[in-house]
Amino acid sequence: MIASAGIGNWHVGNPPDRRSIKVAAANGIDISRQRARQVEPQDFERFDLVVAMDRSNLARLQALRPQHATAGLHLFAELAFGTQDDVPDPYYGETKDFERVYSMLFSGCSAVVSKFE
Repeated sequence: MIASAGIGNWHVGNPPDRRSIKVAAANGIDISRQRARQVEPQDFERFDLVVAMDRSNLARLQALRPQHATAGLHLFAELAFGTQDDVPDPYYGETKDFERVYSMLFSGCSAVVSKFE
């Protein structure tokens, strides 16, 4: 199972940003029915892998992670590309910023999947 969650609770229950929906749809993916949820300590048992998009969220996830957690916790770019780069947050940008992040995530997810095949 693949899921998405945020550290904060300010968007819980809301659909993705309209620009995310637009970019995903342009790439053949319908995310319009997704709703935001907040990370829960149980996520570290429910999932095998928890991935942070940036170092700030990685640190917050490390603090939230229970001691007995079974899930691996990684920075996305480190897992995908072997770098310590943050995935930029396009929220305050334009549609082109969402397109850049989509491209980065697509290539990174492809790299991660190939590691598990």
